[in-house]
Amino acid sequence: MHATSFQSALQESGHDPLRADRVNWVQINVGKLCNQACHHCHVDAGPQRTEIMTSGTAERIIELLRSSSNLELVDITGGAPELNPSFRMLVEAARDLDLRVMDRCNLTVLFQPGQEDLVDFLAKHRVAVVASLPCYLQSNVDKQRGNGVFDTSIAALHRLNEAGYGQEDSGLLLDLVYNPVGPFLPPDQEQLEQTYKQELWQRFRIGFNSLLTITNMPISRFRADLHRSGQLEEYQDLLLQSFNAGTVDGLMCRSMISIGWDGRLYDCDFNQMLDMGLAPPLEPLTIENLQSFSSFDGRTVRTGPHCFGCTAGSGSSCGGAIN
Repeated sequence: MHATSFQSALQESGHDPLRADRVNWVQINVGKLCNQACHHCHVDAGPQRTEIMTSGTAERIIELLRSSSNLELVDITGGAPELNPSFRMLVEAARDLDLRVMDRCNLTVLFQPGQEDLVDFLAKHRVAVVASLPCYLQSNVDKQRGNGVFDTSIAALHRLNEAGYGQEDSGLLLDLVYNPVGPFLPPDQEQLEQTYKQELWQRFRIGFNSLLTITNMPISRFRADLHRSGQLEEYQDLLLQSFNAGTVDGLMCRSMISIGWDGRLYDCDFNQMLDMGLAPPLEPLTIENLQSFSSFDGRTVRTGPHCFGCTAGSGSSCGGAIN
């Protein structure tokens, strides 16, 4: 790989500049408030963050969901999205529209005050849970996410299993997310999933549906950690040298639009955290002057060096490995 920019990498591999196809996936970041402060977090989320989506912004998103055709999935993330007072309103509205809903859950939020009925709420509305668990070993999880997180996460998974999540034929999907604990690429997703299933069942009698492997992006908190350890340049070079042209067609930005806590619109969650709004002439579009999410079909996607993270190795998206 001789390319020095993502656009030149696309060109060298015979791809046109990156454009979206049909938008059928809306990802909503309801804010940066979280009960954890993980080392790899590209959102810089934490307990002291005050950026949080207002009920007015959430209501405007619901109006757009009702007026947009071709939508299939509403993906709610944060922070810990469940801590936003509008989280349940968004879930109920999307399900009333017969849209699939995904909750990006850190697991420990299930034990936060006021969330005692969260599992029952999620199960009632058939919300798919995508839960972070970077390893099946306590030491690795607590190193990345904080002391005590592993034990609380295991207790949360037991609670989800008891409600039917991850159980055969229940229809309640429970997927786990693996993030590397250091500056390296995830291993093969299918093989790691089998290891996770074996280890979690043998150790804790925990079941789940699928494992999603997601590459850590060299932005925000993870980038700062890499810089402090002197590994930033090496990691960025690893991503560039691991560019896989076969992942380009499956990139999430080609079917997604990302909404920030303040109603601004982006191509993906990573662009959102880098404050890279939509490409002209759309930028700096917000939900306030938008008629339908369908207007983003075929748009030009803004790219940068971080995009090598989504195309390295087997590729990485919010849905896990691409190929």
